[in-house]
Amino acid sequence: MHNLQKSSRLLPALFALFCVHAASAAADEPVHYGGTMRLLGVSSEGTLDPHINYTARYWMLYNYSYDGLMAFKKAAGEEGTQLVPDLAEAMPQVSADGLSYHFKLRQGIAFSNGKMLTVDDVKASLQRIFKVLSPTSGSFYNGIVGAEQCLAEPATCTLEGGVVVDAKTSSVTINLTQPDAEFLYKLAVPHAAILPADTPAQDMGNQPIPGTGSYAFESYDPNASLTLVRNPYFQEWNRQAQPKGYPDRVEYRFGGTEESAVNAVLNGQADWFYEPVPSGRLAELSASHPQQLRVSPLIAWWYAPLNVNLPPFNDVRVRQALNYAVDRDALVALFGGSALASPVCSILPPGMPGHSDNCAYTENPGEPWSAPDMDKARALVKASGTAGQKITVVSDDSVSSRAVGTYLQSVLSDLGYDAALQSLSGDIQFTYIQNSNNKVQISVSQWYQDYPAPSNFLHVLFGCDSFTPGSDSSVNMSGFCDNTLDKRMKAAMQLAVTNPAAAVLEWQRIDRDTMQLAPAVPLFTPKNVDLVSQRLGNYQFSLQFHWLFGSAWVQ
Repeated sequence: MHNLQKSSRLLPALFALFCVHAASAAADEPVHYGGTMRLLGVSSEGTLDPHINYTARYWMLYNYSYDGLMAFKKAAGEEGTQLVPDLAEAMPQVSADGLSYHFKLRQGIAFSNGKMLTVDDVKASLQRIFKVLSPTSGSFYNGIVGAEQCLAEPATCTLEGGVVVDAKTSSVTINLTQPDAEFLYKLAVPHAAILPADTPAQDMGNQPIPGTGSYAFESYDPNASLTLVRNPYFQEWNRQAQPKGYPDRVEYRFGGTEESAVNAVLNGQADWFYEPVPSGRLAELSASHPQQLRVSPLIAWWYAPLNVNLPPFNDVRVRQALNYAVDRDALVALFGGSALASPVCSILPPGMPGHSDNCAYTENPGEPWSAPDMDKARALVKASGTAGQKITVVSDDSVSSRAVGTYLQSVLSDLGYDAALQSLSGDIQFTYIQNSNNKVQISVSQWYQDYPAPSNFLHVLFGCDSFTPGSDSSVNMSGFCDNTLDKRMKAAMQLAVTNPAAAVLEWQRIDRDTMQLAPAVPLFTPKNVDLVSQRLGNYQFSLQFHWLFGSAWVQ
C-alpha cells in the first residue's frame, strides 16, 4: 500500500507529460494497410455471440466485424458517440408520433460467408435477440411491437407488427408501442447486429457467426486465442460507419499475466493488451516509455453489486453500512492514483447526463466524498444483527479486480463478518456473477456506457426488466427491483422524448433515491491507460467503443 501511494503522488505530473502523446496520436502518418496486429489478454470473456456477449473487450472487436442498421461513428473522443447510418442507406424516416422508424436497406452488402444481405436477415436478427435471451432484450428492445409476447415465449418470437419488411423496396419498418428517445442508440450496439437469417437461435458459443464488417472471426478458442481476418466480401460503403481496417490480420492471445503483457509490448512481441497496466509500473513506464502510453477518459465506474435477495445484503442497513465503510481514496490508490481514477458515490459517473457530485455515504455528507464513516457503518451492522455471517466476495483474477476484492474482504472483516475472496477466471466471472443460481452475495464489476443516456446505467443495471433469475445474461446482478423506482425510470425515458432537460433532472433524483436503497457500492471512476508497441500508429480512442483497433496500423 505504501509503495502504491508513493507512485500515485508521482503520476499526475508524469501523466500530464504523456497525455500530450494521447491527444496528438499520429493522425498525419501515411496510410499503411497490411500486416498482423498482435493483441494480448489475461483471459477471454465468454461467448463470441454478439447478441449475447456484453463485455467491453468483445464489443471493441464487434465494432469492426458486425453492423446494425445504425452505427456509432468510428472517431476519437466524444465524436465517437455520434450516430450514423450503417446498413441503412440514410437516417430513418420517423413518424410524427415517434412510433415508426422506416429504413431503406443498402444494396450490394455481403456477409463474410458470401451471402448477400437482405431485409429477411434484418427481421430474423431482431427476432433472434429475444430467442437467445439477449441480456438487453427486456431493457433495450421491449418497446418494439410484439416484444411482450417474445419476452413471454422467446422460442416462438415473431415480433408480428413490430418489424415489417418489404423485399421489393428493400425497406424495414420498426414499430414501437411508445416513443423512445434512445431507440437509435439501441440499434447501434452489437446486440442489434444483423446476422444471416439462418443463424441458429441459440448461443453459438465459440463458433464464429458471419458478419458484414471489415473483419471476420476466423477462429476462437477461449482458452488460447482469437483470430480476425479481412472479410473477403467487404466493400466500404460508409467510412464513418464501417471503414476498411488497416491490418490484414489480428491475432489475440489469451493467458499469462499483466506483467508479462507489459514486457511483451516493450519487447515488440505484442502491440497492445486489454487489461489495465499494473499500477506499480506506471511511474516507471511514464518515465522510460512515455511515447507508448495513451491515457483517455472513460464514462464508467467500478462498483460492487450487492445481492439484495441474499443475507446479509437483503437488509438495507448492511448495504448502507458497507457504503459508509469503504475508503474510496484507498481504492483509487490501488488502481494507480488520482491521475487514473476518482472516488465516486453515485451510479451515474462524471460525463454522463444526470451526474451530480453528491455523496451521502461519507463522513461529511455533501458534494465530494470525504472519508469513510466506520462508526456509522458499525452501528448499522449492529442494528441489523448480522455480524458473524459468512460473505464471499467474487472478483475476476486480474490484478486490479483481485486487489479491489481483497480490499472489500478486509472491510467486511473489519465490520465483523466472516469474509472470504473467490477469484475466478475472467472468461467466466462476468456470466457467473449474473446468474442468481450461483448465489453470489457481492462481486467486483465494472460498467462502461453503451450509449450516452442515464438509463444505460440506472435502468439497465437496476431496473426490474434487467433481472432474469437463473440466467447468465442478467446484468442486474443485485437482483434489485423496486417497482416505484422502476416506474420512475420508465417515465423518465418517456419524458426524454418531449423534455430532455427535465428528464436529466429526474434521472439525477432517481440516482440519489436508488442509492438510498444501496443496491451496490460505487467505488471509483477509472481512466483508460493503454500501452502500445513502437510500431503501432494512428491510435484513436472512442468514448463509445474505446480503442479503435481497425483504425490503427502496424508498421
